[in-house]
Amino acid sequence: MVVTTMLTYIFPPPPSLFVTAMTVISFTSLASLGLSELRGKHLHYSKFWNSGSKTSAAKKIKLSSRTGMLIAYSPAFLAGIASFVLYPQENIRILLLCSALTIHFFKRIFEVLFVHNYSGGMILDSVLAISLSYFLSTATVTYAQYLAQGFPEPSVDLKYLGCLLFLIGISGNFYHHYLLSKIRSKGDKDYKIPKGGLFGLVICPHYLFEIVGFVGISLISQTLYAFSFTIGSALYLIGRSCATRRWYLSKFDHFPKNVKALIPFVL
Repeated sequence: MVVTTMLTYIFPPPPSLFVTAMTVISFTSLASLGLSELRGKHLHYSKFWNSGSKTSAAKKIKLSSRTGMLIAYSPAFLAGIASFVLYPQENIRILLLCSALTIHFFKRIFEVLFVHNYSGGMILDSVLAISLSYFLSTATVTYAQYLAQGFPEPSVDLKYLGCLLFLIGISGNFYHHYLLSKIRSKGDKDYKIPKGGLFGLVICPHYLFEIVGFVGISLISQTLYAFSFTIGSALYLIGRSCATRRWYLSKFDHFPKNVKALIPFVL
């Protein structure tokens, strides 16, 4: 009964050991990272780039945030470009998926180069972990979609709803990144409480819209791997946003207590 219901909305899992293993690995690793964020063990970027022991941090290789983020996003962007060549675009779904992924990472690189106003650095270990995660997820979701082309389409077609959610997610994410870039003048390294958009309700609206965008990609794909990665990413971003809210509460005495971490009025 459960399997029958699932197959109404997703393609049958392909007979691929690689895709099956990545489905489990992506979900468990991302969920574990989210739990680590809640426990105070952070990936070293943004305001947490130098968190933890100062002695151990001093021994690690530090990169500028701009360099680190370019390393993090570029392989996934190239994987998106390569997917147009590697996999025949035999139907509109795989074309939409490859396009959405490529646009997503192009936007991220564009923001790194022209939008973000960085104040800290990144630790190489975290850069490589993020880069590998994004590259493998992009490569796996496109490969899983290619394998799914041999199966009947799910009876409930969600790809156009997915396109709408993807556009909402990527637009909302970009807008709030733009607002973040404007809270400090050039050369100013101090953090301030962000304002505008949904920042009056949640401290990480950019993460909220990132999740919306990932949900959109999952609905375009309608594969088990895509949903697994999206749920794992959402759990990670929940953990990261809760840690970010705790950071603001500890740094700013006047931080409004009614501002939630990720979901307005809820979380």
